[in-house]
Amino acid sequence: MAILVDGIVQGLQLSLMAVGITLIFGLGGVLNLAHGQFAVVAGIAAAVFIDQGVAAWLACVLGIAVTGLFGFVVDRTLLVPAYRATGEERLLLGLLITLGLSFVVNGFLDYRYADVALTLQLPAPSFTVGGVTIRTASAVVAGIALLAFALLYAFLETTLLGKVIRSIMQNEVGAGLCGIDSTKIRTLIVVLGAMMAGLGAIAQGLFSSLGTEMGNELTNFALIVAVVGGVRSINGTLAAGVLLGVINAFASYYVGAYFTLLILLAAAALTILLRPQGLFARRA
Repeated sequence: MAILVDGIVQGLQLSLMAVGITLIFGLGGVLNLAHGQFAVVAGIAAAVFIDQGVAAWLACVLGIAVTGLFGFVVDRTLLVPAYRATGEERLLLGLLITLGLSFVVNGFLDYRYADVALTLQLPAPSFTVGGVTIRTASAVVAGIALLAFALLYAFLETTLLGKVIRSIMQNEVGAGLCGIDSTKIRTLIVVLGAMMAGLGAIAQGLFSSLGTEMGNELTNFALIVAVVGGVRSINGTLAAGVLLGVINAFASYYVGAYFTLLILLAAAALTILLRPQGLFARRA
């Protein structure tokens, strides 16, 4: 039972990471290969603030704000050439730009903050419900993830701006013909996606620890979740994250972490072959 709970929590954390990829690709047509680095920026920033004496909760908020600002700068500078392109050219250019960005961020963080890591400790390490011992961090991470997804869903479904975002995701050209300026909306989504990744970093710090070397690993897991769930489906991202989180937990326990990654990659490959739009995406 404890493995199942840990798997669900890990899945929710992966969903927090993957939803940013889903949003940015769905709206901007750019597959962000530096998404894990966005998360690491938030985590390391939070750790630095904590080392400077800032309260942990405020440091986490500031860390998420820092990665949001980082996302804004990246969107308005590096990603502009990709946005000017269309179709496969935009996708390929975006891949090259974000891959290069991941190398730069990794190098800078490893050089400047090699000994910094985010580890958050809660007052009570665990509690018992129905005879099952649950880590307090797991409950907090689950609560944060579910609240974040509920707010995101409410924003996209009930607000005018959310409906504008969904219209661009469904048909960017048609939205433009209706007078919708996709440039500002894309910037908003990149910032929002970066902040969701930052929230995933805080969840990682609560669940275990987050260091400067974890950017590529987080990107890989987020990509797998996004592919399996449907890279344009937010609901699918949440469902796929939980599903793969449970698989990851049980596989790690019984066969080891190395084979677990192979299992998750096989799941993504099988999804691409059998259902390219993702297991949980709506058919066109």
